[in-house]
Amino acid sequence: MTMHTPGREPRTGTTGTGEGSAPRRPDARESTLPPTGPGVIVPRLAEALGTAPVAVERGDGWIRAVFALPWGGPVPLTLDVVADTARLPRSLVYVLPGGGLNFSAAYFTPAGHNLAHHLRGRGHLVIGVTPREDAAGPGEVTAGWGLAAHRRDLRRVVRTLDPVLRLPYQYLGHSAGAALALDTAAADDSPRLRRVTVLDTTGPYTGDLAARAAQTRDVFQAQLRQGVHATDPGLAPLVARAVADPDGTSPVPRPADPASRFTHAGLAHFALTRTALLPGPANWIYVRGHSAGEYAFGAVAAEDVFRLDRTPLPAWHAAVSALGSGLVPTALMRDLAAVWAGDEGTYRIAWERVRAQVVWVNTELGRGDQPRGAELIRAAGNPRVTFTVLPGLGHADPLWSPTAEDEVWPLLTP
Repeated sequence: MTMHTPGREPRTGTTGTGEGSAPRRPDARESTLPPTGPGVIVPRLAEALGTAPVAVERGDGWIRAVFALPWGGPVPLTLDVVADTARLPRSLVYVLPGGGLNFSAAYFTPAGHNLAHHLRGRGHLVIGVTPREDAAGPGEVTAGWGLAAHRRDLRRVVRTLDPVLRLPYQYLGHSAGAALALDTAAADDSPRLRRVTVLDTTGPYTGDLAARAAQTRDVFQAQLRQGVHATDPGLAPLVARAVADPDGTSPVPRPADPASRFTHAGLAHFALTRTALLPGPANWIYVRGHSAGEYAFGAVAAEDVFRLDRTPLPAWHAAVSALGSGLVPTALMRDLAAVWAGDEGTYRIAWERVRAQVVWVNTELGRGDQPRGAELIRAAGNPRVTFTVLPGLGHADPLWSPTAEDEVWPLLTP
């Protein structure tokens, strides 16, 4: 999910390389942990990862352990493990946050009622994989932190934990994390990989949109040549100001009257509900915005009328307050734009190698009705692909809306 600040029925239809040497996998039929109790899970994972958790949190019937993995460099990869303490899991879900987000923001917000707990309550062991950039300073992100580097990190996690857990598993990703899920699934031939759950992302565009994506790719490539290796979209301070000083005057001109300025609350609501209108090379990919809602300009900024229809501003504030650096690597955005453009010379997802079931759910106001990636997977011989567009939702609403548990999450855990 990236941003730069300056009702119909759902459409549902059937659209319908390995890297290096992996350790020997136990037989796929060995699909459950030995019956030694749920308390064994975190210690076994710590032993497999070679490090103790840096933080442990306990709640009513659950435990969350956080691991910082210094694999391959000074900036750690972060793993969050959420396990039920009353029963052993029947399967495993690797959850992957969108660009600039982390596990806490995307999947553990709001506290006590979030997608991670929803998955845990349905018998899954939840492992959140937060990219290194969340723990990085601006000078630590390099030109090599593209989609392939993210895939290598995720593959190493899976290869390390699979022989220990021996559970059927799936990848579940949102936005950039969904593209990572697809890319990783294409390189994963394990018989235990059962499903790829894709939440609001885009495969290749066609026509004019593909040409626009190619221009976006060129913008990010030029930034890399100039030494710009990461960008902070500014989401956290934008929302923080809207909460702390809603009536204060921002420095950003109002489109209705460029001589006037948004209030802090007005700017946050406009940016969240009208993301596609903001400057920035990649905001055009949204049909409307990150959140469903409305914005109507008044005669002066104080008379502007705005609202968020699904995810309330306090939920946004809780999510962005959980962020680390908030940085998005330029190389990652370059590779994603290449995927949108269908530029396989710059970056290619091997759609034909995605053999697991694919559950692809987009939002009407976020990434929209763009099924081409799902169609490519099915055209390559995988009939187990569904593509759904949910009406009335923005890009982030499936994560944080109070109604998501009823209208979205059941689709992600069939």
